[in-house]
Amino acid sequence: MNISTNGLVYTNDNCIGCNRCIAACPVLTANSVVENGEKQFVHVDPTKCIACGACLDACEHHAREFTDDTERFFADLRRGEKISILYAPALVANYPQNYHYILGTLQQMGANHVISVAFGADITTWAYIQYIQKNKFEGGISQPCPAVVRYIENFMPELLPKLMPVHSPLLCAAIYARKYMGINDKFAFLSPCIAKKAEISDPNTHGFVQYNVTFDHLMRYLNRHGISKTPFKEEMVSGLGTIYPMPGGLKENVRWFCGEQVFVQQIEGEKKVYEMLHKYAKRVTGGRTVPFLVDVLNCENGCIDGPAIEESKRGDDAMLYAISQQKAEHQAKGKGLWNGKKSCSARLRMLNRAFSKLKLEDFLRQYTDRSQENQFLVPQEEQVQQIFRSMEKHTAEEQSINCGACGYLTCREMAQAIFNHCNIPQGCIHYIKHVVEADKQQMERISEEIREKNRQIREMVQDANGQFDMLTGSIASMAEQNANTADESVGINESMQEVVECTTKMSEVVEQINGLLHALEQNNNGIERVASNTHLLALNASVEAARAGAAGKGFAVVAHEVRSLSQSTQETARESNRNKAQISTVLKLITEDVEQLRKIALDVNERLRNLAASNEEIAAAAQQINQATNQLHTYFQNLSQME
Repeated sequence: MNISTNGLVYTNDNCIGCNRCIAACPVLTANSVVENGEKQFVHVDPTKCIACGACLDACEHHAREFTDDTERFFADLRRGEKISILYAPALVANYPQNYHYILGTLQQMGANHVISVAFGADITTWAYIQYIQKNKFEGGISQPCPAVVRYIENFMPELLPKLMPVHSPLLCAAIYARKYMGINDKFAFLSPCIAKKAEISDPNTHGFVQYNVTFDHLMRYLNRHGISKTPFKEEMVSGLGTIYPMPGGLKENVRWFCGEQVFVQQIEGEKKVYEMLHKYAKRVTGGRTVPFLVDVLNCENGCIDGPAIEESKRGDDAMLYAISQQKAEHQAKGKGLWNGKKSCSARLRMLNRAFSKLKLEDFLRQYTDRSQENQFLVPQEEQVQQIFRSMEKHTAEEQSINCGACGYLTCREMAQAIFNHCNIPQGCIHYIKHVVEADKQQMERISEEIREKNRQIREMVQDANGQFDMLTGSIASMAEQNANTADESVGINESMQEVVECTTKMSEVVEQINGLLHALEQNNNGIERVASNTHLLALNASVEAARAGAAGKGFAVVAHEVRSLSQSTQETARESNRNKAQISTVLKLITEDVEQLRKIALDVNERLRNLAASNEEIAAAAQQINQATNQLHTYFQNLSQME
């Protein structure tokens, strides 16, 4: 979570977005719902938060924290800064047995003066009465509570003229110590209030006080470092201002000096105060009768139960008894301003004499209209309706459920918060309910679609199972045929080997024939030579027979037959040579064809060997395919059994 600690109050990581802080907060726009991934948390807007502390009381998850000046105060004290202490009367009420040791410890650590703000409360009472009487200023709103002052400055500028222009008891004590006692130290206020930091930082308080040291953070520090048993020395004697922090404390003070007949309207508690202020504004602007004074405190049990006290002491009514006991003890002494036997007018004269050296203007203050910085945007009705539509609130009934789960009193306030960008439709539980219902319906539709898909898948699985059966048969057939092919390849390989051998033998026979033809050619050539010689001899014999006359006739016949034989033989030899040439041509072609056949046979043989190897690979692959198919078949059978 991206936490901002710029404000006096901020959200930590414990926030679960329960909206209780929104419900407790008097400012509609001081809390902003922020989405952080899938988580929502409620961020504090430091410009709008009045530091009333209501959210700290409301949050059960300890998701809200606050800042003050405790660490800086002790650091400066250790460095030797000159610092004096102003302590709230609520310190005595919260720690009736130990407050003097707490103050004594601070003195031991280097604090110079220790002054009770109860004395400043007496000055405030005096200044109130003085200002009211001199200016006929009735109906003024008290301002000891900085949360109330901040609320009016930020959001109700119409009531600024009614804020009492007198400093709070704290500032009256600081002004007195600085201007009338001559103390130039820095001042640290021991405080039960978070919002006092806003008051002392306000330019209208002129930096009279430098540190707001809250009870809670003070005690954490002192518990770590130890509390001494040395009591402090009281420097101021206070009067009725001691009861200022209790509910109606200012009212009792004013009536103590002005009489019981004076009507002082008393209001405490975050749930009532700010609602009352809006009603009171209508009374003032309407010109109706107003009270003598309005005593307003943000905290229901007064400052003694402020938001910055220790958590263990919150809501403890023992503090009321403690401060009432102080009042009773002072009244029992019957001295000074506590003398109940004197009349109201006599007591007022005593008060005026006690502060006769004070100048009223020293204790007056001004206020700043900050409403422009904290404008609340009011949407038009059509804009409200548009927001309602975004929240799925379409009917008047849906727009007025007013369950308060979002932290606002009404659905319309929630719409206004969304319009001011400090909430989101997702912050409405009924919007979430609508979204969940819509999601539920969508899920039902999706579930139905899934069921239909599952039905289709089962059918497809069944079909696939049938296909697997066919596939298994096909693979088995392929494996069988592949095996047959392998066997046939081996047979063909053997036959082709015989072809190769035959072609080789044919080549050898052709070579032998070529040899015989060559021998025949030589014989024919010899015959032709002999026939030629015989023919020549026969011719010569014929010539000689002719010369011999009758004696040579028989020889002539023989010579003629020899010549005929020679011619016939010679012709036969020539014909044999011609046949031999043709046979040689044919044998050459046969030789070429046989060689080509042999090459083809060798190539086929090589291919058959490769085919045999491939068949082995095919057989192995077919086995793997068969195994994978069987596994897939098993998966599909399992799928078919699933719902």
